[in-house]
Amino acid sequence: MIHYALKCDQGHDFDSWFQSAAAFDALAQAGHLACSVCGSAEVKKAIMAPRVVAKSAADRPDEAAPEAPVPLLKTPQGDIELAVAELRKKVEETSDYVGTDFTREARAMHLGDVPERAIYGEARPDQARSLIEDGVPLLPLPFRPRQKLS
Repeated sequence: MIHYALKCDQGHDFDSWFQSAAAFDALAQAGHLACSVCGSAEVKKAIMAPRVVAKSAADRPDEAAPEAPVPLLKTPQGDIELAVAELRKKVEETSDYVGTDFTREARAMHLGDVPERAIYGEARPDQARSLIEDGVPLLPLPFRPRQKLS
């Protein structure tokens, strides 16, 4: 996997992960990349410094301590990113994260086996399809849950 800083023709900065440099090139050439802020299809790699991490303190004689890790996602830009950030905050504050038990928990609540409560978690597409076919109300989230369970 490779992480690229990206920039659209409207000047919005964002980032994303790609399977490889060739995968980025193929997606860009096919027109499958879009700005996460405005949706522009004119996306190019932005200038970025390589992120190299030394293996031990002995490998960094001039440094007393390693720098704090750089967050992968920048602060939200634009109305869409702000709305998604607000939705994430509300979901995390008002719902229980059930991780990969989402399918089991949602079905148990639907059948009345456990009390209803607001939950969110992770499900494979086939599991979500099965829940929908069984009449279980669910909604995909526009973000990946943060890992809370071990």
